[in-house]
Amino acid sequence: MIASQFGKELAEQLRGMQNTICDALGAADGADFLSDEWRREEGGGGVSRVLQDGELLEKAGVLFSAINGSAVPEVVLRDNPDLDPATPYFATGVSLIFHPRNPYVPAVHFNVRYFEVGPVYWFGGGMDLTPYYPERADCIHFHRTIKECCDRFDPAYYPDFKDQCDKYFYLKHRSEARGIGGIFFNYLKGAREPARAFILALGQALLDSYLPIVERRRATPYGERERAFQCHRRGRYVEFNLLYDQGTLFGLQSGGRTESILVSMPPVVNWHYNWRPEEGSPESRLADQFLAPQDWAGADA
Repeated sequence: MIASQFGKELAEQLRGMQNTICDALGAADGADFLSDEWRREEGGGGVSRVLQDGELLEKAGVLFSAINGSAVPEVVLRDNPDLDPATPYFATGVSLIFHPRNPYVPAVHFNVRYFEVGPVYWFGGGMDLTPYYPERADCIHFHRTIKECCDRFDPAYYPDFKDQCDKYFYLKHRSEARGIGGIFFNYLKGAREPARAFILALGQALLDSYLPIVERRRATPYGERERAFQCHRRGRYVEFNLLYDQGTLFGLQSGGRTESILVSMPPVVNWHYNWRPEEGSPESRLADQFLAPQDWAGADA
């Protein structure tokens, strides 16, 4: 399938979003994202932009793709059983993960995407924050910024998408959330133009919600204890991505480039058998006060 004119134009705009985000985070780090362009046999390709061993970002990947496929991947068919599996499709999107070096700076994930299969199309996306040593003001700022963006397009978006995020980024096998959430939406349909404007606006909302937190926390001193806890919690991110993440499954099932799909994995991570934080410790605050879903946008600072 060749993308519609709309799909081609959106892909160019998403490529611009990738560059804008990389420029902003590269400037914050004082380093450049390398650019790795790739193609696929079925059609299309993408650009993986990666920063490793930076002063701010221990590892970061910002991925753009615009691909054609000859058969709808299983992860899509699972939610859309009426689609003909043999129908060609077009998909484009931007996804990213930032793993900061300092444990007091949260990790952040972001994704926006567009899918066409025959006359059917939809949009998806979201962003969520994964702190290790969270601060209430940061959680409130992150959620309020996203809510303000959503409200410009539809006041129903934020409460709906926040609820979807709280349910999606949840590790069922551990009965705990991955982080403090954000928004997540899949199969957003309706008029193309408002949806396009919305997902492009989310790219700026990511920068507006995340960069102020980075600047507040990046100089916070830390030691081996904080670093060990960061690596422990990164294990939860790995578990979610490999067990549940639809983007990872889609990439692998569609024959995507494995190196780009798995660039989201943190560079250093550990698992200690049956580890538990000491009661009342700074590490215990994360689960005790922050991981349970709550109304961050409406909370008092």
